[in-house]
Amino acid sequence: MKRVVIFASGSGSNAENLIRFFQNSDHASVVQVLTNNPHAKVLERCKILKISALSFNRIAFSKSNDVLNILRINQPDLIILAGFLWKFPEFILNEFKNKVINIHPALLPKYGGKGMYGMHVHKAVVANKEAETGITIHYVNENYDEGAIIFQAKCEVLPIESAEEVAAKIHELEMEYFPLVVEKLLGTEALEVPFKKDLL
Repeated sequence: MKRVVIFASGSGSNAENLIRFFQNSDHASVVQVLTNNPHAKVLERCKILKISALSFNRIAFSKSNDVLNILRINQPDLIILAGFLWKFPEFILNEFKNKVINIHPALLPKYGGKGMYGMHVHKAVVANKEAETGITIHYVNENYDEGAIIFQAKCEVLPIESAEEVAAKIHELEMEYFPLVVEKLLGTEALEVPFKKDLL
C-alpha cells in the first residue's frame, strides 16, 4: 500500500478530494495531513474524514526535526503540497528526494514565485489579459515554483471573465486532474491519464 502525506494551509478542498479519491483504494491511501495554520478548515475536513491531521509552527517545520520526524514515522511514498504556502526546507527535500510535489494555479513558469498563490494569481492573469491559464503539477525544489513540471492542463480565459470566474475554472481542473496525476506518480493507475505534459 502506497502512503501519501498532504501539506495544506487553507480550506483543504484539494486535500479532501485526494483523500476521498483514495479512501477505497487497495493500492494507496492518505495517511497524514499536516498544516501550518491551526485554524485551517482542512483540519475540520480531516476530522470528518477520520484522517490524522496535525498543525505545526515555523520552528517545528524549518528550525527543528519535529515535522521531519513525523514524516519519518509515516514513511510516505509521496508528499503532496495542496495549497501549502511556506517554502519547503532543503533538509526535508534532501531526505525525500523526488517525492515532494506541488499544485500551482497557473501555467508555470508564468505567475509563479513568492506571493503568487490563490486569488493573487487569478487577478494577475485577468489584469494581464491572458488568453489562457491552467494548473501545473510539479516537483518541489529549494525555490518557489521552479521544480520540474510533471503535468499541465489549460483552460480559456474570456475577456469578460472576472478573477473569481477564472478561479472556478481552475478549481475544476484541480478536482479533475490532481488525483489522476497522483495516482500515476504512485504507479497505481488503472487507466492511462491523458497527460498534456508528461515528464514521468
